[in-house]
Amino acid sequence: MEEKKPSNKRTHRVLFLCTGNSARSIIAESLLNHNSGGKFIGYSAGSHPRGEVHPHALDLLLGKGHDIENLRSKSWDEFEVEDVPSMDFVFTVCDNAANEPCPVWPGRPVTAHWGLADPAGVEGTETEQRKAFERAYDLLKEFIAAFQALPLDSLDSVELHERLGKIGRRASGTDGE
Repeated sequence: MEEKKPSNKRTHRVLFLCTGNSARSIIAESLLNHNSGGKFIGYSAGSHPRGEVHPHALDLLLGKGHDIENLRSKSWDEFEVEDVPSMDFVFTVCDNAANEPCPVWPGRPVTAHWGLADPAGVEGTETEQRKAFERAYDLLKEFIAAFQALPLDSLDSVELHERLGKIGRRASGTDGE
């Protein structure tokens, strides 16, 4: 009998968390699924979901060619049940979710914080609000591209945590570069 070698074509599951799960985490989920080529599967959830995806987030994603049919605002409780696949990575994309007590995720995923300003909280003209969503989209796209470029199979856990943290610090301008 021939011994099978492990495949490097493993699909990584990624959960993006935010408080309301109506904008940033939804955009991140969609971006990862849209650009992963099957290497990653993105999910999103919130600690206190709003129950609906922000209309500007949906308009933006649709305008950029994303499939929005299955996007919905949901609680992170949905990912604590037994029959849900365990996550490999959990990223918080808002400061509120990063400071809340998170559940203990099955499978002990790698976690990191990628904090962004909430585009849904921007007051002003319709144009200013839409620009805030564009900025969030562009930053998340950059973060996700950097994440996808990491050599996940060759990094030890310490270096992986360091690199994921550095990706998140880009938003605050504290990455030292």
